[in-house]
Formats: sequence, C-alpha cells, structure tokens
Amino acid sequence: MKVEIDSAALADAVAWTTRVIDARPANPILAGIRLEAADGALQLSAFNYEISARHHIEAGVDEPGTALVLGKLLADITKSLPAEKTYLSTTSSTLTISSGKSTFTLQLMPDGEYPDLPIVPAKLGQVDAPTFVQAVSQASVAVSREENRPVLTGVRIQFEGEKVIMTATDRFRLSRSSFSWTPQNRDVSTTTLVRGSLLRDVARSLDEHQNVVLDFDTDTPSLLGFENAGRVSTSQIIDGEFPAVDRLFADEYPIQAVIDKQVLLGAIKRVALVAERNAPIRMVFEGQELTLSAGAVDEAQAIETIDIDMDGDDITVAFNPSYLIEGLSAITEPYVRMKMTTAVKPVEFNGQQEADSDESMDYRYLLVPMRFNN
Repeated sequence: MKVEIDSAALADAVAWTTRVIDARPANPILAGIRLEAADGALQLSAFNYEISARHHIEAGVDEPGTALVLGKLLADITKSLPAEKTYLSTTSSTLTISSGKSTFTLQLMPDGEYPDLPIVPAKLGQVDAPTFVQAVSQASVAVSREENRPVLTGVRIQFEGEKVIMTATDRFRLSRSSFSWTPQNRDVSTTTLVRGSLLRDVARSLDEHQNVVLDFDTDTPSLLGFENAGRVSTSQIIDGEFPAVDRLFADEYPIQAVIDKQVLLGAIKRVALVAERNAPIRMVFEGQELTLSAGAVDEAQAIETIDIDMDGDDITVAFNPSYLIEGLSAITEPYVRMKMTTAVKPVEFNGQQEADSDESMDYRYLLVPMRFNN
C-alpha cells in the first residue's frame, strides 16, 4: 500500500472511526483499525461486535492494499502530524507514516484474524442532522444507568410513516421526543430499541450540514445503521420488551401552570443548593405563585417564590432536583407548561413558545413526584 493523503482529513477520520474501540477489548484483534486503499479513497473501519464504524476519505493511491494497526495509537499519531500531507506505506509487517520530517513505524496486526463487519441494513429514511441531534438529546434524558436492566439503558424508536418517536425511561421519569422525517416507504410501521449511550455518541459525531440516513431491515431486525457525510455506523439492537409506558400519560390534566423556563431553572438551582443528596425540593402552587423550598428545620433551608400563570386547584408536589433540571434543560422553548393531576401521579412538562400559546408535544417529559415530609 502506498497512499498520499491530507493530514487533517486523516486525523479526523481516524479519530471518528476509533471511537468505537474499547479501552480493553475482549479480543486483542478488536484494538485494531483496518485501512484499505483503493480507487482513489482510503477506507477505515473498526468493530467491537456490538458497534461498527466505517469511513472513507479521498486519497492519492499509488499502490492499493490493506493494513490493520492499533487504532488508538494511530489516532494519537495522526492528530499530532506536523505537515499538510501524510504518506502511508506498508511492507509485509509494518505500516510507515511520514509527515514533514516525522516518521512513525507501526507493526501490522494479522488482518486475516479480523472479524467481518456486519452488512449495513437497507435504507429506512432520512432526516436533517440538527433535528435528529435535538431529538436524541431530549429522548436520552431518561435513559437508565442500570446495566443489569439492558432494556432501560435503551431508547425505543418507533417509525410510523412520516413520524419518528423516541422514548426512554428509568422508571422514575420518562422522556419522549418526536419529529417528522422522509421515509423510503410512507407506510412504514416498525419499532426498534437501541442503546442510549450509542445513540448519544452517534449524535455527537454528526456533520450537522448533512442529512442522517437510518438503515433498518424490518424482516431481520438485528441492526440499526446510521449514515452521515460518508460515515457509517451500525449498532446491535437490544433484545427485550420495552415497558408499556403510554398509559402513564394522563388523558386530562386539571391543574396546569405556565412558567418562564429560565426563571424556573434558576430558582430550582438556587433552592437545591441546600438539599441533601437525594432529598426533594417542594413546589407549592397557590394562586398565581409558585413557592420552591428545600432543607430541614434544624439544617440549612432555602425558599423562593416566582410568578406563574396557573389554572386549577392549589397543589404541592416534590421532585428530585437533578431530574427536574435535566428535564427542563432539554426543553428548547422559552416557556414550560407543567400539567398535574394529583400530588403523587406523574407530572408532564412541555415547552411552549409564548406565555399564552399552546404547548408543543414534540417533547414530553414525565416525572414521578417524590414523597416528602410537611
């Protein structure tokens, strides 16, 4: 293999591809990144049995060929290259990387032992990257960190015609985002469950100027693929039944309050300063005021009152402040509508653009109140 390539493009491609390589792979061969030069392009790929990553960039290929080398080491080298052009060449046992006056030599790993990457499923549809990134950010708020319950570490993705709905829950809260997209088949109706941490990782690495293509085979639903700006990732689907969460949303909410989101977030963060770990903050809705408080009588206490626009009876609820802050921070609109039924049933949070407009249903955050002492 003999290749001439842009140093910055190489560093970017290697960094993106090697992000799927585990720090301590179960099989040492999976520490490698595979390079293949042919037809004016350098193909890069990495795999850990659960996630695969493939990328290709333009290159001047004098001699086609392949090389398998330690991925993380190659990433460290390429991001520090001194010149605009880098030259790659292989012998039977080494890969030489030359850039400016710097030269590195890496030992080749046995390419024949590297596993075949999974076949990318058929294209299901596409959406603009900023919409996808926002939906993933909102839905993944409630992804559980309990690895012993894999289903709760995932985001359920429902594809229903021109609508996509992403849902996650950790049993204490539920986050749901929805968006419109362009499906290959307008009659599509299918559901999949993918690890939330992977979904976040994919969203973080997207080129937001390009669309995201989602790949999924409804007949053999084992992989979900993501394509964007020449980069292709696949992820194994989580095997399991996602909880029946739709029934948690109330048909009607007799108590509703509209609040300036930044004012509410600021008040929560200040009051939460005195809350012990895992202790709730109390929210008392009376008339057109909301009073937030935390702390115990014989310890530090905080109290703050803000103006709200309220309909319905007075009510007092209490929440984990971290869950409140995370859910509210995912709302993109300037106002939040809190919708309540009783002090112990889940409360729904939605964003809205104006103080007197309807709420948006594109993001729905459901939070179970905590019990508290008067």
